[in-house]
Amino acid sequence: MLPLDHASAFTPRDFDRDPVQVARELLGAVLVRPLPDGRVMSGRVVEVEAYDCPRDPSCLAGRFHAVKSQELAAPPGTFVFWVAYRHPLLQVTCREEGVAASVLIRALEPLSGMDAMLEFRPVTRELDLTSGPAKLVQAMGLAPQFRGAPVNGKGLYLRPGEPVPDERVTVTARVGIQAGRNLPWRFTETGSRWLSGGQPSMDLAPAPDETRVS
Repeated sequence: MLPLDHASAFTPRDFDRDPVQVARELLGAVLVRPLPDGRVMSGRVVEVEAYDCPRDPSCLAGRFHAVKSQELAAPPGTFVFWVAYRHPLLQVTCREEGVAASVLIRALEPLSGMDAMLEFRPVTRELDLTSGPAKLVQAMGLAPQFRGAPVNGKGLYLRPGEPVPDERVTVTARVGIQAGRNLPWRFTETGSRWLSGGQPSMDLAPAPDETRVS
């Protein structure tokens, strides 16, 4: 397993760019939360979605309103939460401040601290711990104090992991939207047991070149 030291964390400037590219490159990255008792919870990112309001019809739909759009326009590399069906979901803002764009982290593969995760989210099946955007927030104990924190904060941070090659990436439409459902902006690690059960909003033809990162 990769070391989880804070020194290797991403910096906010790493997110000052196209969220579709950021989302693809976050597959394999590691979300880390050190606990006061010395335990460290961490998980590999295996499922993400991109939201890019300057060109994203979903930003005009019901799940977005003025408050959410304003929050997503925070400086790049900021942890924010939106609430869907009463559950907070973890996102990281992208692009320059004032532009609403983000990556939604939809699923993690636990790497360390599973005992602590089970305290935050008692489940009988380990696969139910972090296999969904609301699940991972609960399992990692991501309370509101992390809202507005940078991606390289001491209490919660994202760091690079083993890159996931293109041949192990599945690109689909995003989950649970109508407007913008044709956009291929959901990226998953092919074959991961930890993916969410969310179904793409529509079946897509092969992804256009813009979803691939060279």
